[in-house]
Amino acid sequence: MSGTLQSLLAFDYGIKRLGVATGSRFSGNAEPLKSIHLEGDARFEAIARLIKEWQPEGLVIGVPFHPDGAEHEITLRARRFGRQLKGRFRLPVFEVDERYTSVEAESMGARDIDSAAAALILEQFFREHP
Repeated sequence: MSGTLQSLLAFDYGIKRLGVATGSRFSGNAEPLKSIHLEGDARFEAIARLIKEWQPEGLVIGVPFHPDGAEHEITLRARRFGRQLKGRFRLPVFEVDERYTSVEAESMGARDIDSAAAALILEQFFREHP
């Protein structure tokens, strides 16, 4: 199913910030968009505006794990956020193991680390689901 989706929005989940990127399977590249510094319903309203603007066919969320692959509190919160996205927007939601994407974005000198991490998450999704 993921092979048929062309345009996607990706999210680097954080409790205080949410990085957002967009990308196309056609190009295989992702573009950082912005970070959302809102919580609760305001966060979902901002996401709704992005979905309306970009018209993605699916959503990708980065799910963090400990280096040994074990889950932790943010893993569970990110998965819950993914379920909320699916329920609210009725789009397919895919999870990507996003260990170290923020560190990689920072090492690349990104000005907005969260949206750059979301772009890395989406590019990883494209590699894992050609």
